Amino acid sequence: MKPRLIVNTNRIIAALIRDSSSRKLLYHADMEFLGIRFSELEIGRHTAFILDKAKISEAELDAILAKITARIVFLDDELIRLHMEEAGKIMSHIDPDDTPFIAAALATGADIWSDDAHFMKQKRIKVWKTADLAGLLENSASEPP
Repeated sequence: MKPRLIVNTNRIIAALIRDSSSRKLLYHADMEFLGIRFSELEIGRHTAFILDKAKISEAELDAILAKITARIVFLDDELIRLHMEEAGKIMSHIDPDDTPFIAAALATGADIWSDDAHFMKQKRIKVWKTADLAGLLENSASEPP
């Protein structure tokens, strides 16, 4: 069974800025990527920053974003809302802004992919760092069929 991962917005933005491990994972990993609609809003708010950092045109950004979002299933807000109270209890003392990602993980039984240290402080949901997932991708690529 392939891993199911809630993708934290910072991993999507990292993939947009440079051809990094995050982008390679989103393009090629045999994993089920799930996202929340808030990520789409955040990316939209940071478009100018992403374009400046990536040194690419809007057309190039749109092409990369389309390829990435084609690999992510964005969850219905109502599904996440149903788990916000429980997620809030987990994240209220850590980082309330990350509550929707925890709620999405609770709703789907998925793990979270993030390099954000705040997620590491909670113990309810397994969190994968990019380096860990990149290692899985490299190992699966080197295994014989």
